Amino acid sequence: MPNQDEMIESLKQALSLSPDNLPLRLLLGENLLTVGRMEEAEREFSTALALSPNDYKIMTSLAQAFFGSGKYSQALVIIEDLVKKPEPQPRALLLYCRLLLNEGKLALARDYYAKAVAAEHSLTDNSLEERLGLTGKDFTAKEGQGKQDSARRLGATACGDLSEFSVNNLLNGDDEEDDNEDNNESNDLDFGDLVENAGIGFADVGGMDTVKEQIRMKIIYPLQHPETFKAYGKKMGGGILLYGPPGCGKTYLARATAGEIKAGFIPIGLHQVLDMWIGASEKNLHSIFEIARKQKPTVLFFDEVDALAASRSDMKQSYHRHTINQFLNELDGVNTSNEGVLVLAATNAPWHLDPAFRRPGRFDKIIFVPPPDTQARASILRIILKGKPQDNIDFDFIAKKTERFSGADLNALVEDCIEKKIEEAMSKGGEPRPITTKDLEKSSKIIKPSTLEWFSSARNYAIYSNESGLYDEIAKYLKL
Repeated sequence: MPNQDEMIESLKQALSLSPDNLPLRLLLGENLLTVGRMEEAEREFSTALALSPNDYKIMTSLAQAFFGSGKYSQALVIIEDLVKKPEPQPRALLLYCRLLLNEGKLALARDYYAKAVAAEHSLTDNSLEERLGLTGKDFTAKEGQGKQDSARRLGATACGDLSEFSVNNLLNGDDEEDDNEDNNESNDLDFGDLVENAGIGFADVGGMDTVKEQIRMKIIYPLQHPETFKAYGKKMGGGILLYGPPGCGKTYLARATAGEIKAGFIPIGLHQVLDMWIGASEKNLHSIFEIARKQKPTVLFFDEVDALAASRSDMKQSYHRHTINQFLNELDGVNTSNEGVLVLAATNAPWHLDPAFRRPGRFDKIIFVPPPDTQARASILRIILKGKPQDNIDFDFIAKKTERFSGADLNALVEDCIEKKIEEAMSKGGEPRPITTKDLEKSSKIIKPSTLEWFSSARNYAIYSNESGLYDEIAKYLKL
């Protein structure tokens, strides 16, 4: 039996630690839809749409929430626009069918039901067919037309059927049509959709020399000089936790690490682990680690891990505690070996992490990833402005003016500057004007570093909760 209330509470707790995690918010919204809490679902999807304004799947989910609340006119406004798109979402077509049926437009409702089922056969709804006055024969000829593979890329979206989040479905090659097959039957594993080619290396990462060297010592050198490490009884593997303010390249650095050693890269988000069924989240975690073990050397990367590995003492629900325990078991390599599996994780809030994750053999190497230094900021600005009209910009000068700016902040600074240059160009006949040092300096006074709030919280932990020395790097950076 699904314990949906516990699942929803766990998702809310996780989301409170990671409010901008779009897939996680969508997963919460879908769970709320499932249990009929439509107004709450409406709020989640509205927030998600603000984060991703042009996402048709989120629009469809929001329309479903409106429909479930009886707000048919609001649902209709959204859906009428969506079904006119070149390749409308099957779920949007089905919802439009229901809306048309409510308005008594039976013939048109039938047409859209046929389109929805042809595009995605799993949307077949016998009770809706009865209301439409249809029989099974009406769709026999169409059953093979729109079958699609349900083993979509793991975690590609949180807006479809929640079963898409089960890693086991992907591993077992389950198709939505195979309901009569024995789900316990073992099929060949398909790693293609989960393991990625990193595509970048350390040369593509500006600055961070100290951080790179720490990663080399933990991950790269054991691969390049296995005999030396073996002589000292050191094995390849283990975990590294990257922490620091958001927007400073932790994910990019993890991907570059995989590229540096030519290993497979498996990025995992919280929404790809959590499942509404009891015990399924633990199975998902085990399946993910099994994929990494079979494809070693592999860099397994958990983003925003604080939401998945939060302190168990803060968890009100046993549901989430069981998942954390499973995570710890997988890191320990219980009944198996993790040699060759390199686990990296990123967090903006290391203080929320369960202390058990910091024990030897787990995330025993914890690395502070600060905002880019002056030299790195200059390099980032050069990359962002490459190919754009500019006039002899003094990048070093601007870099000095943007202390504690993250990479994302620098991008926002350039975007602000470009918008002003476009306005200037429009007022003077539309001819592009080159960006100057002065233009960037003006924008640097408007755009403020987003890292300041993070450092405000981090400072308190460095001063008052640093008995173990975990936050020494923060204290050093802030010169406390």
